[in-house]
Amino acid sequence: MSKRSQILSPEGLPPLAERPGVSFIMPVLNEAEHISQAITTILAQDYAGDKEIVIALGPSTDDTNRIIADMAAEDHRIQTVDNPKAATPIGLNLAIAATHHPVIIRVDAHSGLGPDYTQQAIDTLHETKAANCGGLMLARGRTSFQKAVARAYMSPVGLGGPAYHSGDEAGEAESAYLGVYRREVFDHLGGFDEGIKRGQDWELNLRIRTSGGRIWFNPDMEVTYWPRASWPKISQQFWATGIWRAELIRRYGSKNSLRYFAPPLLVLGMTASLIETLLQLTGTTKTWPKFLRRFTSLVHVPSLGYVAGILATASAAKDCGRRERFWFGIVLPTMHLSWGAGFLKGLVTGAGTTKDGSR
Repeated sequence: MSKRSQILSPEGLPPLAERPGVSFIMPVLNEAEHISQAITTILAQDYAGDKEIVIALGPSTDDTNRIIADMAAEDHRIQTVDNPKAATPIGLNLAIAATHHPVIIRVDAHSGLGPDYTQQAIDTLHETKAANCGGLMLARGRTSFQKAVARAYMSPVGLGGPAYHSGDEAGEAESAYLGVYRREVFDHLGGFDEGIKRGQDWELNLRIRTSGGRIWFNPDMEVTYWPRASWPKISQQFWATGIWRAELIRRYGSKNSLRYFAPPLLVLGMTASLIETLLQLTGTTKTWPKFLRRFTSLVHVPSLGYVAGILATASAAKDCGRRERFWFGIVLPTMHLSWGAGFLKGLVTGAGTTKDGSR
């Protein structure tokens, strides 16, 4: 590994001060429902070092920007930059450029930081010499539907995969939820890729790892996350996420995990089962040889197994009411199929200018 590529390695990073100043960055668009609480949890951090908040303001059509302006007038640590294109990676880079401290903490308007989050993050950076660290996403909900979405986020049957969704032991990771970065990451790598509208954090973490940097997962760093609160928004969110994951597959191939192919394979299997059912109902298969009819009917097995698995998972959710359990059984396939269908589209056409229409 060349000397330049070792800059972000545990050996290459310069020592971090005991209580370094921290800069919180947050891109926002139409977040009037959540933004006040998100900022309040940042201001309430139990951390003795200097703090600043830089918020990238998209062209919101609700009261988001007014709420932020009112809070900024009361606390000088809150600063804003304009993000007229409303793109998340552009907003993140604009916010980073306006920060001053050696540690940069990404925050989402749908999130709420635990009071010890910052101190735990600094301790983690000190102990592990990581270039980036992150914690556990604790999805929560208020309505029965949102609670069901939160349950799906935290369930291995829901999103699965990354430790920050379902929890795991502390250790090195592929990526991190939100992220607490050493400033050297951005000095060396130049920030988020502004051409990637979703999944830009995964791509940046890939570059960090390629540059010798360490990504660390610490389950004690807890972040409350409030997911989308309606079925159409969940569908739109996961459709866009699937499209952009396919774009990352197109760009980075084998550097992506094989788990990303499960949802598109599910969509293909369900589609094949539906076609077979239509052919059977119209009598088309009656003219086929018997061995062929038996063979093609096997296409139903995976789909029926999936449906049975969803029903069993929803039924096993005993610590919730009937409405939440019902929505849980609807949300799981919505996530899987929306993501998988989006992935297939993105794999064929690329992501283009696809945006998350759920905000």
